[in-house]
Amino acid sequence: MISNQIIQNTIEGLKTITRIELSVMDPDGKILATTEEEKLGEYNYAVPDFIHSQAESQLVQGYQFFKVFDDRTVEYVISAQGEAEDVYKIGKIASFQIQNLLVAYKERFDKDNFVKNLLLDNLLLVDIYNRSKKLHIETDVRRVSMIVETKFEKDTNALEIVRSIFPAKTKDFITAVDEKNIILVKELKSTDTIEDIEKLARMIVDTLNSEAMSSVYVAIGTVVNDIKDVSKSYKEAKMALEVGKIFYTEAHVMAYENLGIGRLIYQLPIPLCKMFISEIFEGQSPDEFDDETLATINKFFENSLNVSETSRQLYIHRNTLVYRLDKLQKNTGLDLRTFEDAITFKIALMVVKYMRYMSQSDVY
Repeated sequence: MISNQIIQNTIEGLKTITRIELSVMDPDGKILATTEEEKLGEYNYAVPDFIHSQAESQLVQGYQFFKVFDDRTVEYVISAQGEAEDVYKIGKIASFQIQNLLVAYKERFDKDNFVKNLLLDNLLLVDIYNRSKKLHIETDVRRVSMIVETKFEKDTNALEIVRSIFPAKTKDFITAVDEKNIILVKELKSTDTIEDIEKLARMIVDTLNSEAMSSVYVAIGTVVNDIKDVSKSYKEAKMALEVGKIFYTEAHVMAYENLGIGRLIYQLPIPLCKMFISEIFEGQSPDEFDDETLATINKFFENSLNVSETSRQLYIHRNTLVYRLDKLQKNTGLDLRTFEDAITFKIALMVVKYMRYMSQSDVY
């Protein structure tokens, strides 16, 4: 459960302080970490017999052995070189330190599993509260779920960077439920607003872009006040991630509260979308428009249907823009200079984006 490197760092630190040679072995006598490479294998043959004895410590050929338990099962055996009383004390300190590491890592592992099952709705309501109490997790504090999607699968470097952003002693949970997504369940202060959360999300994006050299997206669910609703916030973050990739491709931070009309379109059935497009364009699709027409339409919308400003930004004469809009009206029956036709056309473009995305995802 604890990585061998963590154990190695721990006993090397103890040796630096005490100058006592230390080793950590598994119940079969295999050495997992040691400070005395030249004596590997000289005395670990005695570990299995020591494991089955009633003694918690034992002297073997100039080494003192100590047991480290996981519940009632021996998980590790610590050896300290020397027979003196001071060596015995150092060995006890080392076993105590490894024992504490074992407890801490086990609790972290248990919390990680709990949070994963909580996010995936794998727990009954009574289990949520019982396990929260057992793991010393508060149930009635403000939290928000955030999804960090990385460009590459199995990006463990990104996961460690996200963990490094948040101090180990905070009450936030960072885990991964699939190959590309890192989940952050953030505990909030009573004064934290959606703007504060989005600022944090942008900081995560900037950090990963610079340190992990990975293009990432961060999606944010709504703030919840009870631990049982964390999965709801997570599902909302998942929707925000998908909707953002469909309709707001330039945004790397997307909050569920700011999805606008994209959230409505995302929940439409595909047959209804096809019927709508057929009704508006009579069999034609905006996909068939040339690049010049699409660029004109998008810029016209960006400038709130302002003909003069759009023509200026496109570096064309006002009459040229009017000609293009007249041509579009002739082909589609929609005059983008009127609000009703403009909003219909804008929604139609978003519906086409949604249909294209769903088709590429093989959802239907």
